[in-house]
Amino acid sequence: NNSEGVDGINQKGLRDNSQKIKNSQKKKTVHTNQEDEYINIESDLRENKRDSVDDEQPRLKGHLEKKYDKACDFCKKHKTRIHYVIYGILITAYLAVVIAACSLNFQRALPLFIITVLAIFFICWDFFIAKYENRIAAFFAPGERYLEKQWFWLKWVLFAAIIIAVICWLVFDTAKQGTRQLISFGGLAMYVLLMFIFSKYPTRVAWRPVFSGIGMQLILGLLILRTKVGFDVFNWLGIQIQTFLEYSDTGAKFVFGEKYTDHFFAFKVLPTVVFFSTVMSMLYHFGFMQWLVGKVGWIMQIFMGTTPVESLVAAGNIFVGQTESPLLVRPYLPYITKSELHAVMTAGFSTIAGSVLGAYISFGVSASHLLTASVMSAPASLATSKLFWPETEKPTVTLKSGLQMAKGESKNLLEAASQGASTSILLVANIAVNLISFLSLLAFLDSALSWVGSMFDYPQLNFENICAYVFMPFSFMMGVDWEDSFIVGGLLGYKTFFNEFLAYERLSELIHNREKGGSMYINGVKQYMTVRSEVIATYALCGFANFGSLGLVIGGLTSIAPSKKKEIAGGAFRAMIAGTVACFMTACVAGMLTPPGLEVPCQFLLGKAFNSTDFPANSTELVECCQQLFT
Repeated sequence: NNSEGVDGINQKGLRDNSQKIKNSQKKKTVHTNQEDEYINIESDLRENKRDSVDDEQPRLKGHLEKKYDKACDFCKKHKTRIHYVIYGILITAYLAVVIAACSLNFQRALPLFIITVLAIFFICWDFFIAKYENRIAAFFAPGERYLEKQWFWLKWVLFAAIIIAVICWLVFDTAKQGTRQLISFGGLAMYVLLMFIFSKYPTRVAWRPVFSGIGMQLILGLLILRTKVGFDVFNWLGIQIQTFLEYSDTGAKFVFGEKYTDHFFAFKVLPTVVFFSTVMSMLYHFGFMQWLVGKVGWIMQIFMGTTPVESLVAAGNIFVGQTESPLLVRPYLPYITKSELHAVMTAGFSTIAGSVLGAYISFGVSASHLLTASVMSAPASLATSKLFWPETEKPTVTLKSGLQMAKGESKNLLEAASQGASTSILLVANIAVNLISFLSLLAFLDSALSWVGSMFDYPQLNFENICAYVFMPFSFMMGVDWEDSFIVGGLLGYKTFFNEFLAYERLSELIHNREKGGSMYINGVKQYMTVRSEVIATYALCGFANFGSLGLVIGGLTSIAPSKKKEIAGGAFRAMIAGTVACFMTACVAGMLTPPGLEVPCQFLLGKAFNSTDFPANSTELVECCQQLFT
């Protein structure tokens, strides 16, 4: 029994020992596997190191590889010269194409020839300015010092000469065109006087920016509206832009189908905004927009004596929106004065963006007048701003501090086009939802006002009528006919309390009614206006000055310059008023320079002429109507 017990104990111990041996073997296999993996990783690292060492060791290169390396070294050494050679070949080929086109048909190639001449001029100008700027400044320095010494009496002589010239021009122009231009001139003087009375610091007004800004408006207006060359150039530009924007129809047709025009605004107007935004982004990538804005800003700075920041922003607002143009001078915004900040906001309120310009053109509003209004409102914005909020501090950002504009963030042209299309999504959505909400709100407001008016036997009461009575004196002082001033007053109310989209949509309806040639009055309500009133209204509405844009400007500028939050919120409302007056002043200049049209619409005059045996007494009106019909 003892032996059996010993044997049982031994067997049990053997089993335990065998189990321990098995467990230890398992552990050893696990450890050996981990060690093998570690060894394999280390061996791979060693092999990679050996490969890298082998790569670093010099080896014999083939004949072709040596030639390739020599060619690369040569290209790196003479990189600049090679670029010049390539550019020279491309420019020579382009000039050869221009010469060939002009020799075949110069009239057909005239736009290409003018663009080429202007490009050569500005390239040479930039080259000479960059290379000989110091010499040119030294050459004109004696004359500048002489003018500074004699400026005290010279400015009064210049001022008197300008006053005499304006009076003489008004006398001769009134004798030739009639007395309507005098109303527009009186309106311009009235707006300047009102801005001076309600100025922030009336005794600190610097009159040079004010009068030079109005002078630039008059010069631009005379060149564009009164000279045949200027009118033809801007008319040609308007036609080209209109034709260019029609290419957006191809993308709209592909996305929305053949019947996309059935939903005119959503599928015809809004794709124009997307297309124009894409093109502007590509132009920014090339640097063309920065160059153009810099040139326009430099001209305004020289003539008006404004600072570089406000001049560049005012110039930028001709082409881009009120929140995009301050981005051109983003690094300098925290250091500008209150007056400069007010000028930046006023410039945004008094102009429109290039992207929505295409939308208004697609409504049927004159492209040439919209272009002219955008250009003329830029100096007007600086004039009204410096009158409404004069400079009382010393600007820190001057010309000598080397102002540089921000560049685009895109790496290549395709990325720039994609970014432009993507950024337009927010703009398109913003336009669409604003129109939906504002039109719905306007319909409710009109219904409520009509209900209130019906209690007093005046169911015709609506929001447009109220605005018409409020803004009627302002529209009349711009030069609008008294019969049309009520309609234009309503349009100004739409623009101020809602947005300019609603106003231009209503204006396009009036234009289409006139072109259709229906009855001028239906149930005592005028259905359309004269061409002159339409032109003045186009200029007066061409700006972002409305209460909706007020929040947009405050939010946009605060995000760019958080340190100026208090100043932005405090001056935004005054800037909106100044922007509104700037648009009104531009409309006054347009009223002064727009020749009076026909009093009687052409369809009535021609109908009377062809339906009666007697020939009309004034045959020049008949000839003008026939020319318009032929055009």
